[in-house]
Amino acid sequence: MGDIERVSSSFSSFKVIPLDNDDHFDNIQSEGRDAPSCMAAVDGGEKKEMNIPEEDIESYLPITESRKGNAYTAAFHLLCSGIGTPALVLPFAFTSLGWSWGIVILTLVFAWRLYTMWLLVHLHESSSGTRYSRYLQLSIAAFGPKLGKCLAIFPIMYLSGGTCVMSIIAGGGTLQLFYNAICGNDHNCQHKSLSGAEWFLLFICLAILIAQFCPNLHSLAWVSFVGSIMGVAYFTLIWALSISKGRPNGVSYNPSDNVTTTMARFRAILTGVAIIAIAFRGHNVVLEIQGTLPTNPKHPTRTSMWRGVISSYSFIAMCIFPLAIGGYWSYGNLMPASGTMAAIAKYHQESTPKWLTSTIHIMVIIQCLCAFQIYAMPVFDNFERIYVNKQHKACPRWVKSSIKLFFGGLTYFISVAFPFLGSLAAFVGGIALPLSLVYPCFMWISIKKPSRNSLMYCLNMILGCLGILISVVQVAGALWNLVVQKFDANFFSP
Repeated sequence: MGDIERVSSSFSSFKVIPLDNDDHFDNIQSEGRDAPSCMAAVDGGEKKEMNIPEEDIESYLPITESRKGNAYTAAFHLLCSGIGTPALVLPFAFTSLGWSWGIVILTLVFAWRLYTMWLLVHLHESSSGTRYSRYLQLSIAAFGPKLGKCLAIFPIMYLSGGTCVMSIIAGGGTLQLFYNAICGNDHNCQHKSLSGAEWFLLFICLAILIAQFCPNLHSLAWVSFVGSIMGVAYFTLIWALSISKGRPNGVSYNPSDNVTTTMARFRAILTGVAIIAIAFRGHNVVLEIQGTLPTNPKHPTRTSMWRGVISSYSFIAMCIFPLAIGGYWSYGNLMPASGTMAAIAKYHQESTPKWLTSTIHIMVIIQCLCAFQIYAMPVFDNFERIYVNKQHKACPRWVKSSIKLFFGGLTYFISVAFPFLGSLAAFVGGIALPLSLVYPCFMWISIKKPSRNSLMYCLNMILGCLGILISVVQVAGALWNLVVQKFDANFFSP
């Protein structure tokens, strides 16, 4: 035990609640959690003093309940959350960018995201010992209570809840594909297939069942391990299968072959850049994952966390780059807009063994189930924080289960009501893109306060401004595409 620095502010789902720095808490045992402090709870507009150590509050919440993680568990979490079905569309981005620009932009975006990940890892723990174990906490610390919330709440909500909804859509749809692959040409079997909404329901029931056995983020380590293996496995199988089958007749690598006008060419380039920009994910949960690691003055969390980041991103690179390059080599401008799996089904369905296709589908389903757990955890944490702030005690098991059931029902309703959300990924992803490419750069400038003439100041300022420009262009390009293609929303028709 030793003297512990006090936290200057505490995060709440709705309010930034100042702490009373006059009280002192002695003899508190800490295993790397934030320092104890007093909260001023807000209830019905009246403020009242509550002597609640921040240490206890953090120990009640699922993200920081256990600080027993290590570099391996962090790597599993990062790999499972950082890889997913959106990356399967990467070869289609190359159809508008071509070989050179496609590889250059993919490499630059990967390096940019790895750099901003480094910034977040090093901003997680301040020099005073305060730990920002949630992205919104760091945003508030960097930009202030009002601006921090205004900038970060929507991207965080979308990248947490929205990714869970997309997991339901992708996982439920893959369940249906798996069933159809098992049925084959048996029309009687296919006639008995569930509806799209029923496949979604089956997926969310499995997801919430798994969530009931995982009370906190650290307990998801085994789930992330399984999800990581499944993700790496099916990415490897897909790009290897694409290359081994050879190229169909008529393959071309000239980006101008798919467009007829200059404006269409420009729009296609914007689409390609947007696909690459949103193919990588996970920045919104990196601080939460780092929050599961223990810390002390001699061994700060950034050391173990960065080892986990390097390990996970090495595997991500080994999945993403071969898939993008190999998929484009195999199908060129014949690549469908829905990605590599659709290309395999279109050109090699008869020559691909049914067992192999079914195996890939199972791996995709399992990986979606595992990724769902990680992205749902910040939402569970927010709901439980509301209960803790009101009741001043940990959530009982029935409350935790009720929160998970409520969130499962809500995401299921959204996935059934808006099954076309995948078509809006470029638009909404452009709005959320600053959370990955822009905010970390400006957070570093705000918190670390580097000299205006220093390399870190200039680099972060340039990258931050460039990220804003890319985000604006991506949103405009996505809207342009939706208008030109006469987007048709199939509400409640999954």
